Amino acid sequence: MSNTTNNLLKSKTYLITGPTSGIGKATALELAKHGTVILVGRNLKKLEEVQNMIEQNGQQAESVVCDLSDIVSVRRAAKEIIAMRLPIVGLLNNAGIYPMHPSKSPQGWDLTFATNYLGPFTLTEELMPHLPDEANVVFIVSAMEDPEHEPVKVLGMHGGRYISAEASARGEWKEGNFKNSGSDAYSTSKQCLLAAAMTFAHETLRLHFNAIEPGINPGTGLGGGDANIAMRFLSQILTLFPPFVKYRSTPKRAARVITKILTDESGKTGIYYDEKGQPMLGSALVRDQKFQDRVVAETRALLATIQSK
Repeated sequence: MSNTTNNLLKSKTYLITGPTSGIGKATALELAKHGTVILVGRNLKKLEEVQNMIEQNGQQAESVVCDLSDIVSVRRAAKEIIAMRLPIVGLLNNAGIYPMHPSKSPQGWDLTFATNYLGPFTLTEELMPHLPDEANVVFIVSAMEDPEHEPVKVLGMHGGRYISAEASARGEWKEGNFKNSGSDAYSTSKQCLLAAAMTFAHETLRLHFNAIEPGINPGTGLGGGDANIAMRFLSQILTLFPPFVKYRSTPKRAARVITKILTDESGKTGIYYDEKGQPMLGSALVRDQKFQDRVVAETRALLATIQSK
């Protein structure tokens, strides 16, 4: 066994999806200070650029190509990650998109719902049996799922519009939100991700599951993820005025908060954190355990219909 491989096996390892830009890139660089980082994303060239940045600092990283919108790709990547036999003590589901117009995943599902929710859900479930006891799993979510969240109310949005997992996969939402804005798909995907985090927390006690709202990060969109150009521009303007200014953050600031929670060894689980790292509440619906468990059960049933190659 080489010295490099031996060092990798001895060090703590953190896995992050969507590590090539914005909050994800800043967090990957921050996590590298604490151990080996597994970078998971679609674009190998961009992954290697971040990996090189980490290695130039004398730190360690590995890259795994994975399209989170494609369940077959996610399962294949999970097998590759498991085969590395690295001690993954932290899993960060960060990747997310916010396109203006709907499009389809390789399975023919709504691309936003598949990328933001079904992919991370699948990756988490595939890796969970192989994570060591006390490992932390963190989901980057968004307060846009909550119709009572102040910025959401000011913008006239209505939060998550969940009907069922199958309906969401078809790109169908409860009526009442903006038309053709992508907000239904985005808000609902993040609501489901938060619900899943809470269900995982009470189902699997040997691991710790938490969620983070990263705040409004100008240039990355209201949800802090991979937003479309219009949303990135809107976030730049809105954060200059109340009530949005108090939710303002930056990728570096968000990265520090996320890293602190992902590396925390206190055993906290089932907590939803705000952009400052303080506990917050999600929507009334997502706090309902019956809703949480229904979302997870329906998701598992849906994903069971996809056969891996």
